[in-house]
Amino acid sequence: MSRWICLLLLVCASATAQAAPHNNAAASATDDLDRFLIDRHQVLNQLREVRASVQDRTGELISTAMGFLGVPYRRGGNTADSGFDCSGFIRAIYGQTVGLALPRRANEQAEATEKIDKKDLQPGDLVFFNTMRRAYSHVGLYLGEGKFIHAPRSGAEVRVEDMSASYWKLRFNGARRVLSEEESASLLPKASAQNPIN
Repeated sequence: MSRWICLLLLVCASATAQAAPHNNAAASATDDLDRFLIDRHQVLNQLREVRASVQDRTGELISTAMGFLGVPYRRGGNTADSGFDCSGFIRAIYGQTVGLALPRRANEQAEATEKIDKKDLQPGDLVFFNTMRRAYSHVGLYLGEGKFIHAPRSGAEVRVEDMSASYWKLRFNGARRVLSEEESASLLPKASAQNPIN
């Protein structure tokens, strides 16, 4: 009888030893799944934070720009007190809102920002126009739904216009996205010391 008990114990021990790797593999797979879910949750949280940050920044850009409605155009102007030209207006918005010093001239702003397709325009992006028989001679801030805000010309004031109006539609030059300070540091040329031509 004790021989049968010993044999039974030996069989049970053998079965347990064979099951142990299976149990270890199952535990390892469970650990891997747990780690994956935790990592995924962290990534999703980071994406939510980035999205909220972008939405906040866009809201601030538009709010700041709209606060300048009615400021008179002034060639070379870059403050609400002195008046704005188009590139001075954009530079002031990004400087006050994001703390980013964009180049002074419209064509330099185009060079220093990321080119995007017109269909990809989002509020806060820059829109460029050929208003002086040269590319990127005018710039405005895209507001969404085909509208943009800008400092148009001498005798006018900062105002909102529709890009589908024939004048702007014919002169549209391209769309650009302003990157974060870290992303754009390598792209930004030194701002021109000359007065802008807008």
